[in-house]
Amino acid sequence: MAEPKTPYAYRDDPEIPAFDDNKALFVFDGVCVLCSTGAAWLMRFDRKRRVNLTSAQGELGQGLYRHFGMELDESYLLIADGRVYTASTGYLKLCQILGGPWHLLRLASLIPSGFRDWMYGHIARNRYRWFGKTEFCALLSNEERQRLI
Repeated sequence: MAEPKTPYAYRDDPEIPAFDDNKALFVFDGVCVLCSTGAAWLMRFDRKRRVNLTSAQGELGQGLYRHFGMELDESYLLIADGRVYTASTGYLKLCQILGGPWHLLRLASLIPSGFRDWMYGHIARNRYRWFGKTEFCALLSNEERQRLI
């Protein structure tokens, strides 16, 4: 994945629908049981609604994956402050955004990023086999689906 030269470079990409990027955006695999469960968890614990969510299968998600030169199987995407974060670094950034007790999980940054990303990659590559697939966003409640952009 190529890191953008400037923040918010995706705004100039005509393949990406406009979206509110004043908040972080978490782009997740909407057919993955683990990912959809994680998105629902994020919605429950993000009481201040600091993070918007969208599925990788939607128009916005697909456009962002193309823009950043990534395949869905590589990682989810976290767009914050105009920059993209993935794998373990993205989760550390997400903990920072959520604040409160989640901020403490940033202690995981003491673990070398190579090992953190290797663990993330191992789970990501096996997520369908270990956790399964479901219908698009089927594990989200109607209220949670309404939060997707």
